[in-house]
Amino acid sequence: QVQLVESGGGLVQAGGSLRLSCAASGRTFSGYCMGWFRQVPGKEREFVAAISRSGGSTDYADSVKGRFTIFRANAKNTMYLQMNSLEPEDTAVYYCARDRSGSPLRLWVLSRHENDYWGQGTQVTVSS
Repeated sequence: QVQLVESGGGLVQAGGSLRLSCAASGRTFSGYCMGWFRQVPGKEREFVAAISRSGGSTDYADSVKGRFTIFRANAKNTMYLQMNSLEPEDTAVYYCARDRSGSPLRLWVLSRHENDYWGQGTQVTVSS
């Protein structure tokens, strides 16, 4: 059973930075793509960023390109999201997810994520 635990959320002023972490259990951490999603109450879950199994390839939503960086430390079973130049529109609950099927990055990003592993979420609030 894989468990994902997010941390690092909080309250920050616009223009500030936060780093989210996603710690994963299990011995096959490096074998799967992972990513970050976010959700605001009343809206659908939104893709933020994803990273390939090795960490060599990444993908970002247009809204965060140039401001957010996703990376992973496979030796630590941990994935990160460095968020800079935060905007009030970034306020949301952020979730980490892990692929279950071993898909290539682009296919996983485009998938419905119905069978992925998910964390419990961490709140990010950006004040104006």
